[in-house]
Amino acid sequence: MRKNRIMVTCPKAIPPYLKQEILALGFPVMFETVSSVATEGILEDTMKLNLFLRTGHRVLFLVREFEAGDGEDLYSKISEINWEDYIAEDGYLCVTSSVDNPSIRDSRYANVKCKDAIVDRIKQKRGQRPDSGPERGRTVAHLYWKGDHCSVYLDTSGEPLSRRGYRKIPLKAPMQETLAAAVVLTTGWDGSGNFINPMCGSGTLAIEAALIGLNSPPGLLRDNFGFMHLKGFNISLWNALCREAKKEVKKTLNGRIIATDISHKAIEGAKKNAAYAGVEHLIEFHAGDYSETPVPEGGGVVVLNPEYGERMGKTEALEATYRGIGDFFKQRCKGYTGYIFTGNPGLAKKVGLKAKRKIPFYNSEIECRLLEYELYQGSREKTGPSQPTPP
Repeated sequence: MRKNRIMVTCPKAIPPYLKQEILALGFPVMFETVSSVATEGILEDTMKLNLFLRTGHRVLFLVREFEAGDGEDLYSKISEINWEDYIAEDGYLCVTSSVDNPSIRDSRYANVKCKDAIVDRIKQKRGQRPDSGPERGRTVAHLYWKGDHCSVYLDTSGEPLSRRGYRKIPLKAPMQETLAAAVVLTTGWDGSGNFINPMCGSGTLAIEAALIGLNSPPGLLRDNFGFMHLKGFNISLWNALCREAKKEVKKTLNGRIIATDISHKAIEGAKKNAAYAGVEHLIEFHAGDYSETPVPEGGGVVVLNPEYGERMGKTEALEATYRGIGDFFKQRCKGYTGYIFTGNPGLAKKVGLKAKRKIPFYNSEIECRLLEYELYQGSREKTGPSQPTPP
């Protein structure tokens, strides 16, 4: 079977992390864009990518590229593709698109032309046209149309890979799973040492840390992908991939994961989310102020994702919180590496510590930084010199 390009999409600033994941899985990297990484393989290779990738959103398998100036050109060229080889006549089709063409004012028009071309072709070849609509739970085709150049893909993920399936109780402003995974990967935490997560909210960072520490592929949490609804889906290969992946999952961690939040409701929700992910036994949840978070000896990483005052009037109230985080780092977290994820550089200055690194990320459209602080065992506290370590 001939190899085709496979585009894996992701949030902005994530491609360097996604690239490393793709290479680690044994795939080549052809090129990167601001929000995707290109590799290549056969259609069945998309199963492995969907199963293992933590930072990717969609795995798109290229079907064909061509030039099209307007909607009629698009319909004609898409009609030439052997869609009956991919989509069953009694199936269901959803079309998504990214369109930047001067002849198209509304991308929905391009979606309709693309959908009509596909289902008309299948009806002509098989005598029946598949149903179609907006639901992404079955077969999904994706159109990328920029200028006159068109690329048509099969979206083998269906629903984005960020939807692991465990976050049943998202609470307010949750961090997306793919972003949380990238943050954990940036810290280098792999299950050794402790992972401390004050202000845990819905528990996404702690849950992704547990999955990474266990070497548990996020795709094992899902029972539905777009590739499962394509004709010729090799269920035996998929089951074999899953069996082999499960054999590599660790049973325990060498460190502790501790997650706290001042909201009892958040902790209850985070516990339920962790249970859906199958990692509730690995995370110690506590309700209380972040400054009271247990920080065991042995070192590790401590990661906070505090509010960053997107709404007017919130910033001033948060200044004391950020100063307090700095004190918490200095007084309670010696021997750890501290991280603060924030979209407010002004508030970050209130921490009162010099960041070793400022790693760029985006939370939706908000430009953010993951600030890294080395919290040396011998650093001085605000109240005076640290006490000598007993022999």
